[in-house]
Amino acid sequence: MSVDRAAVVRRLGEMLGSDGVITEPHELARYEKGWRYGSGRALAVVRPSGTDDVARVLALANEHSIRVVPQGANTGLVGASTPDASGDMLVLSLERLSRTLEVDPVDRTVVAGAGVLLSQLDAALEEHGLMFPIDLGADPTVGGMVVTNTGGTRVLRYGDVRQNLLGIEVVLADGSVLDLMTALRKNNTGLDAKQLFVGTSGIFGVVTRAVLRVVPRPAQRSTALVGARDGATVLRLLSHLEGRLADVLTAFEVMSANALAPVFRYQPRLRNPFGAGLPPYTVLVELATSLPAETLGLDALLEGSLGELLEDEAAADGVTDVFPGKPAEQWDIRHHVSESHRHEGEVLGLDISVPRGSMAAFVEAARTVLAPGYPFVRLCDFGHWGDGGVHLNLIWSAEDAGRPAAELKAELQPLLYDLAVVRFRGSFSAEHGVGPHNQAFYDRYTPELVQEVCRALKARLDPRGLLGTTRLG
Repeated sequence: MSVDRAAVVRRLGEMLGSDGVITEPHELARYEKGWRYGSGRALAVVRPSGTDDVARVLALANEHSIRVVPQGANTGLVGASTPDASGDMLVLSLERLSRTLEVDPVDRTVVAGAGVLLSQLDAALEEHGLMFPIDLGADPTVGGMVVTNTGGTRVLRYGDVRQNLLGIEVVLADGSVLDLMTALRKNNTGLDAKQLFVGTSGIFGVVTRAVLRVVPRPAQRSTALVGARDGATVLRLLSHLEGRLADVLTAFEVMSANALAPVFRYQPRLRNPFGAGLPPYTVLVELATSLPAETLGLDALLEGSLGELLEDEAAADGVTDVFPGKPAEQWDIRHHVSESHRHEGEVLGLDISVPRGSMAAFVEAARTVLAPGYPFVRLCDFGHWGDGGVHLNLIWSAEDAGRPAAELKAELQPLLYDLAVVRFRGSFSAEHGVGPHNQAFYDRYTPELVQEVCRALKARLDPRGLLGTTRLG
């Protein structure tokens, strides 16, 4: 049966009001293109302002077999929040589901609408001396963070979104509302159903609200940049710090010289403490605590622990520099890595995890794999070694490559993913998710029985296959 899509769009306008539906091409553009990957054409963008509106939109779409892609702030990196090229999909933007933001400082929870931005959430929590412990360069929505299971730079201490999520409200593809909005930390009553919707790109249902666990905001932070001769030194440093400072160690971020050099090339306002020669690896170490400085001075604690390390000849072998500094200034360096790489040429960004003890060996193996066939590619590795994650940015100039970028990316992506998944028992997506950008690799590496379970869930929760552009089974 053919569908009068123009009539459906008119009904959506009657349902949501004139500002609830967008159809003009110049206004659609920002919803149709992703931050890094994903570009398509939308039938329309709908902007509901509450759960009831979301339910009515999905019920109408289900009635007319219209496919829908949910979208938060559209900051994802795998193309999962944008429509396909058909021009037949609705983009369900959750940006107006931002009015609900209720902080309970005693329970240390917050109820937030799916459209609440991370920056809004943080500002509201700061008034109560609290924070949501997800830290990253983008400004995603709460709903987006749930369906991508966002991690960031402080997973080492606080965990990812999955570990800080207590409850959610979800609208299923037929418009029915699933209320899982418990604020309980302890609830051992069988299947934790909310986890079905975490990290699955919105294909099982549209998250409209969430109950988040929040933590006391640190009263003080202390950071240092530590130079290291090689990856093995980095891992020894991690073991040293965890053995002595695990209770206050909140971040352990690692940047190779290749990854860090562009920051100082393109961000002249940032001070390079190392001078002309960068060490092979630079580690950003952060301690944080809610205790006041007079009770526990973190600066002295960090400097003391690093000083103790340097006094131990065996432990200090390979440590080249130690620079304590102001946290804001040192984090500014870390947060400008990805941005600076864009000025260097073609970039293929890979988000990989392996067991922490294998990280140094994995990165060296990646260099070895690339060297024979791709001498023009620079491996710029950086990221969250403390939780086993690393971003591999492969960078090259078009002139040196002499081949189309798309062709090279199609070769390089499986080359590195095979290394990570098959040889090192790792993941091809540490925190970015699956999405169309990684779909072929999900199909390739995910056990058939897992895909079968996902197909069964999809058949129950979205039997007509109308939600999203990602396929998990």
